[in-house]
Amino acid sequence: MQRPSWDQYFMDIATLVASRSTCLRRQVGAVMVKGKNILATGYNGTPSGITHCSVTGCLREQLKVPSGERHELCRGLHAEQNAIIQAARHGINIDGATLYCTHSPCIICSKMLINAGIRQIVYQVGYPDQLSLDMLSEAGICFEILENNNPNQEDQ
Repeated sequence: MQRPSWDQYFMDIATLVASRSTCLRRQVGAVMVKGKNILATGYNGTPSGITHCSVTGCLREQLKVPSGERHELCRGLHAEQNAIIQAARHGINIDGATLYCTHSPCIICSKMLINAGIRQIVYQVGYPDQLSLDMLSEAGICFEILENNNPNQEDQ
Protein backbone atom coordinates (compact mmCIF):
# COMPACT_ATOMS: atom_id res chain seq x y z
CA MET A 1 0.00 0.00 0.00
CA GLN A 2 1.38 3.40 -0.95
CA ARG A 3 0.67 6.29 1.34
CA PRO A 4 0.82 9.95 0.32
CA SER A 5 3.77 12.05 1.42
CA TRP A 6 3.09 14.42 4.31
CA ASP A 7 3.06 17.32 1.86
CA GLN A 8 0.45 15.58 -0.30
CA TYR A 9 -1.57 14.55 2.77
CA PHE A 10 -1.85 18.13 4.03
CA MET A 11 -2.49 19.47 0.52
CA ASP A 12 -5.31 16.96 0.10
CA ILE A 13 -6.81 18.30 3.33
CA ALA A 14 -6.44 21.88 2.04
CA THR A 15 -8.31 20.82 -1.11
CA LEU A 16 -11.11 19.36 1.01
CA VAL A 17 -11.24 22.54 3.11
CA ALA A 18 -11.55 24.56 -0.13
CA SER A 19 -14.76 22.70 -0.92
CA ARG A 20 -16.48 24.77 1.82
CA SER A 21 -15.79 28.01 -0.08
CA THR A 22 -18.71 30.05 -1.39
CA CYS A 23 -16.55 32.27 -3.61
CA LEU A 24 -17.74 32.44 -7.20
CA ARG A 25 -14.23 33.03 -8.63
CA ARG A 26 -12.11 30.35 -7.00
CA GLN A 27 -12.24 27.94 -4.10
CA VAL A 28 -9.16 28.16 -1.89
CA GLY A 29 -8.29 26.10 1.17
CA ALA A 30 -5.51 26.57 3.72
CA VAL A 31 -4.10 24.32 6.44
CA MET A 32 -1.53 25.46 9.02
CA VAL A 33 0.71 22.68 10.27
CA LYS A 34 3.51 22.35 12.82
CA GLY A 35 5.23 19.09 13.72
CA LYS A 36 2.85 17.15 11.44
CA ASN A 37 -0.10 18.44 13.49
CA ILE A 38 -2.89 20.57 12.04
CA LEU A 39 -3.17 23.88 13.90
CA ALA A 40 -5.88 25.67 11.93
CA THR A 41 -7.74 25.63 8.64
CA GLY A 42 -9.46 28.26 6.54
CA TYR A 43 -11.29 28.71 3.26
CA ASN A 44 -12.24 31.83 1.34
CA GLY A 45 -15.67 33.30 1.88
CA THR A 46 -17.64 36.04 3.57
CA PRO A 47 -17.30 36.74 7.30
CA SER A 48 -19.56 34.78 9.68
CA GLY A 49 -23.14 35.97 9.54
CA ILE A 50 -22.73 37.80 6.21
CA THR A 51 -24.67 36.66 3.14
CA HIS A 52 -22.55 34.49 0.87
CA CYS A 53 -21.40 35.76 -2.53
CA SER A 54 -23.14 32.75 -4.06
CA VAL A 55 -26.36 34.58 -3.07
CA THR A 56 -25.40 38.25 -3.57
CA GLY A 57 -23.18 37.84 -6.61
CA CYS A 58 -19.55 38.85 -6.99
CA LEU A 59 -18.89 42.58 -7.15
CA ARG A 60 -15.42 41.99 -8.59
CA GLU A 61 -16.90 39.94 -11.45
CA GLN A 62 -19.61 42.53 -12.06
CA LEU A 63 -16.94 45.25 -12.30
CA LYS A 64 -14.65 42.97 -14.35
CA VAL A 65 -11.76 43.44 -11.92
CA PRO A 66 -8.79 41.26 -12.96
CA SER A 67 -7.54 38.58 -10.62
CA GLY A 68 -4.93 39.87 -8.18
CA GLU A 69 -6.23 43.47 -8.18
CA ARG A 70 -8.53 45.58 -5.99
CA HIS A 71 -8.90 43.09 -3.12
CA GLU A 72 -10.80 45.72 -1.12
CA LEU A 73 -13.80 45.27 -3.43
CA CYS A 74 -14.34 41.70 -2.24
CA ARG A 75 -16.90 40.86 0.47
CA GLY A 76 -14.93 37.77 1.45
CA LEU A 77 -11.85 36.87 3.40
CA HIS A 78 -9.07 34.78 1.94
CA ALA A 79 -8.41 31.24 3.15
CA GLU A 80 -5.07 32.25 4.70
CA GLN A 81 -6.74 35.11 6.59
CA ASN A 82 -9.43 32.79 7.93
CA ALA A 83 -6.79 30.27 9.08
CA ILE A 84 -4.89 33.01 10.95
CA ILE A 85 -8.15 34.23 12.51
CA GLN A 86 -9.18 30.70 13.52
CA ALA A 87 -5.82 30.16 15.23
CA ALA A 88 -6.06 33.52 17.04
CA ARG A 89 -9.63 32.88 18.23
CA HIS A 90 -8.57 29.55 19.73
CA GLY A 91 -5.25 30.74 21.19
CA ILE A 92 -3.12 28.60 18.88
CA ASN A 93 0.47 29.70 18.28
CA ILE A 94 1.24 29.48 14.55
CA ASP A 95 4.76 30.94 14.78
CA GLY A 96 7.09 28.66 12.82
CA ALA A 97 4.25 26.78 11.11
CA THR A 98 3.96 25.63 7.51
CA LEU A 99 1.01 26.77 5.42
CA TYR A 100 -0.44 24.35 2.89
CA CYS A 101 -2.66 26.28 0.51
CA THR A 102 -4.35 25.33 -2.73
CA HIS A 103 -3.19 28.65 -4.26
CA SER A 104 -0.15 30.85 -3.62
CA PRO A 105 -0.97 33.81 -1.37
CA CYS A 106 -1.78 37.33 -2.57
CA ILE A 107 0.26 40.29 -1.35
CA ILE A 108 -2.14 41.08 1.50
CA CYS A 109 -2.08 37.51 2.80
CA SER A 110 1.70 37.30 2.31
CA LYS A 111 2.23 40.32 4.57
CA MET A 112 -0.03 38.76 7.20
CA LEU A 113 1.74 35.40 6.96
CA ILE A 114 5.14 37.08 7.32
CA ASN A 115 4.07 38.85 10.51
CA ALA A 116 2.30 35.74 11.83
CA GLY A 117 5.64 33.89 11.74
CA ILE A 118 4.84 31.34 9.04
CA ARG A 119 8.14 29.78 7.94
CA GLN A 120 7.15 27.73 4.89
CA ILE A 121 4.38 27.85 2.28
CA VAL A 122 3.46 24.92 0.05
CA TYR A 123 0.89 25.54 -2.70
CA GLN A 124 -0.47 23.92 -5.86
CA VAL A 125 -1.65 26.78 -8.09
CA GLY A 126 0.19 30.05 -8.72
CA TYR A 127 -1.43 33.47 -8.32
CA PRO A 128 -0.71 36.53 -10.50
CA ASP A 129 1.17 38.45 -7.80
CA GLN A 130 4.97 38.54 -8.19
CA LEU A 131 5.34 41.13 -5.39
CA SER A 132 3.90 38.57 -3.00
CA LEU A 133 6.56 35.99 -3.87
CA ASP A 134 9.29 38.65 -3.77
CA MET A 135 8.28 39.72 -0.25
CA LEU A 136 8.06 36.13 1.00
CA SER A 137 11.55 35.50 -0.37
CA GLU A 138 12.92 38.67 1.21
CA ALA A 139 11.40 37.64 4.56
CA GLY A 140 13.20 34.29 4.35
CA ILE A 141 10.02 32.25 3.99
CA CYS A 142 10.49 29.09 1.95
CA PHE A 143 7.75 28.61 -0.62
CA GLU A 144 7.33 25.79 -3.04
CA ILE A 145 4.81 24.48 -5.49
CA LEU A 146 3.69 20.91 -4.94
CA GLU A 147 4.24 19.69 -8.49
CA ASN A 148 2.75 16.22 -8.50
CA ASN A 149 0.47 13.91 -6.62
CA ASN A 150 2.93 11.03 -6.40
CA PRO A 151 3.55 9.55 -2.97
CA ASN A 152 6.97 10.16 -1.48
CA GLN A 153 7.84 7.19 0.68
CA GLU A 154 10.98 8.83 2.09
CA ASP A 155 9.21 11.08 4.61
CA GLN A 156 6.68 8.62 6.02
